Amino acid sequence: MNLSNNKILITGGATGIGLGLTERFVRENNTVIICGRRADVLQQVADRLPGVITKVCDLSLEPDRIALYEWVKENHGDLNVLINNAGVQHWMHITEENFYEKASLEVNTNILAPVHLNSMFVNLLSLNTIINVTSGLAFTPVSKVPVYCSTKAFMRSFTVAMRQLLKDHEIEVIEMIPPALNTDLGGVGLHNGHPEVSDFVESIFEQLKSGKHELTFGTTEARLKGHSEFIAAHTGRRSQ
Repeated sequence: MNLSNNKILITGGATGIGLGLTERFVRENNTVIICGRRADVLQQVADRLPGVITKVCDLSLEPDRIALYEWVKENHGDLNVLINNAGVQHWMHITEENFYEKASLEVNTNILAPVHLNSMFVNLLSLNTIINVTSGLAFTPVSKVPVYCSTKAFMRSFTVAMRQLLKDHEIEVIEMIPPALNTDLGGVGLHNGHPEVSDFVESIFEQLKSGKHELTFGTTEARLKGHSEFIAAHTGRRSQ
């Protein structure tokens, strides 16, 4: 992936990892579009980073996803990079009364949204790169975030398949695999003490420069390595 002179859409680009990526891609002379549910938060980023383009969009809703794609196609038809970063995480127990409601929001945002966006944006003739943000929890689930872990495992598998499906379409598919970072994902203060987003982003950019397609940081390097070694050892088996 070229790191400059792109037009990039980052979902959830106003906070957390998305904001770190937005800041870094702007520094690398890219045009960045960010979308999210809160207009005020998007505007704060645009005020601080002139040139960033914003679009209010609730990705958990199918009509909003379609409207986002149609708006990009009409106004930014030269978009060449899609980064599926937006995500929802709930710390919850399956016995909670509103468990299914929370689970549905996670599935809609973390799975259906990026799957839907990918299926639409591959029709842009200018698109040459897709980055799906998964998680180290795709490999080592934690019971207090049961649905979140499952959604990230889905996106890990889907991204591997996408890389093969799009080989002949000249679209590069990259997986970004963060560990827990110091963000407000899941709730304010829950991830205090974890590595800073800025350190993660710097490492990710070094890996992008080297041409890697699976981008890790900290503990996720070992988790990916262990998973890959297991898959390689079982390749060719006739039964699961």
